[in-house]
Amino acid sequence: MQSTSQKKILIVAESINVEDSSGSKANVALILNLKDAGFEVLVYHYTRKEIQLPGIRCVAIKEKKFNPLFLLSRLQRKLQHKLKVNLAKYLEPVFGFSFTFFNDVKSIASALRKEKTFEPDIVLTLSKGASFRPHYALLNTPKLHNKWMAYIHDPYPFHYYPEPYNWSEPGYKKKIDFFRNVSEKCKWTAFPSVLLKEWMNSKFPKLEGKEVILPHQLIEDENSVELPHFFNPRKFTLLHAGNLMKQRSPFHLINAFQKFTTKIPEAKKDAELLLIGQSSYHREKLHQVANQIPQLRLNDYLNYKTVLALQKNVSVNIILESKAEISPFLPGKFPHCIEAAKPILLLGPRNSESFRLLGEEYPYWSKANDEAKILDLLEKLFNSWLENNKMISMERSDLKEYLSSHHLKKIMNQII
Repeated sequence: MQSTSQKKILIVAESINVEDSSGSKANVALILNLKDAGFEVLVYHYTRKEIQLPGIRCVAIKEKKFNPLFLLSRLQRKLQHKLKVNLAKYLEPVFGFSFTFFNDVKSIASALRKEKTFEPDIVLTLSKGASFRPHYALLNTPKLHNKWMAYIHDPYPFHYYPEPYNWSEPGYKKKIDFFRNVSEKCKWTAFPSVLLKEWMNSKFPKLEGKEVILPHQLIEDENSVELPHFFNPRKFTLLHAGNLMKQRSPFHLINAFQKFTTKIPEAKKDAELLLIGQSSYHREKLHQVANQIPQLRLNDYLNYKTVLALQKNVSVNIILESKAEISPFLPGKFPHCIEAAKPILLLGPRNSESFRLLGEEYPYWSKANDEAKILDLLEKLFNSWLENNKMISMERSDLKEYLSSHHLKKIMNQII
């Protein structure tokens, strides 16, 4: 059997810019840990800018221009802008995707065909959001199918998201056909979550028997950055870092927090709730509420390194999920919260990947809309903070191992 150092992984990633999305952050962590595990890694990425990762050869794929698809994509954009009409509603039910999508796929596939010297044992496709461009490009590269590991980070398409994410995008039937093809042609499918694996298997039965669980990766970051001026390390600070989507309402949390600071005089003086990240759907109401609650701080954006530093220095990190029966997602920030070694206030359904990993006995969990329970947990966390000289921690060596390059190496060696 080959030694690990000889095993090669070609990664086709949509983006490796950690500032553009949680998906890209997860992509980069996985890539870095594959290298740390001893694999030789080559990355082709469609970030549209030169980015290099330490010790890894990264090739920025250039967009193909001045071909019919490129011209059609630009024409569609200009018409949409001029007519103020979303043409996707009319085009995607016919074609399944935009002309821009097809041109991007063509650009990725063309770049892969030009690679002649790297002979991989595995070709791993990584995407972000609801795009899956690298996966479509691999479908168009049949010679790589017998080495293809398709990483599925979220349910696909949106039509197959669990409640309350009830939206069927234009062309969803074509998108289902696309993923049915992926399920048939790839050799392995990788998921960050056991629950997501089960969810997608129920939609695409051909995935069964091909599954590998590659959780989002924990990477220890020793780089010190200056903490934001608004952060006071002497206070009992709760942090939610991440986008507040329509389906992830923060207002039950905020209501419970307001009751908490009203009920406990010390909390009114010492507690703060930080919400960092995009919140466009909730923005107007959030700003109204923030004007009434001086202990609530909002910030649309902080860079990745600053958020990581905050997560390590706050008192409690919050994972907020939707009011739902099931949450099969493993949040991209879950490894960051484990690495921070601070208690996690988990707000979401019991049937979630985060709860599955934290365990049945985990004490700081509530449904996202149970304000009485959230209030009770805030009080318990605050009392623990006071009793431990204003310092609380949560060491989970089991989860650090599960999210580590050491565990990743064992999984990959089982299949190569």
